[in-house]
Amino acid sequence: MLVLSRKKNQSIKIGDDIEITVLAVDGDQIKLGIEAPKNLDIHRKEVYLAIQEENSQAAASVSVVGLQEFLKGK
Repeated sequence: MLVLSRKKNQSIKIGDDIEITVLAVDGDQIKLGIEAPKNLDIHRKEVYLAIQEENSQAAASVSVVGLQEFLKGK
């Protein structure tokens, strides 16, 4: 893991297309601004993990037989 120290209004760049700026520091919280291409999804980690879990559950609930029957009906 790369660890960087930044102050308010300072930024880091990730590649050519992503810039993360420290907007505010208040106690143990910081506010970050992220500039990135619109086609790039950005989520808080807990939201990302919840999406991954839902996708895994959805994929597990689809059976091969059910999928074959669905495709035959088309």
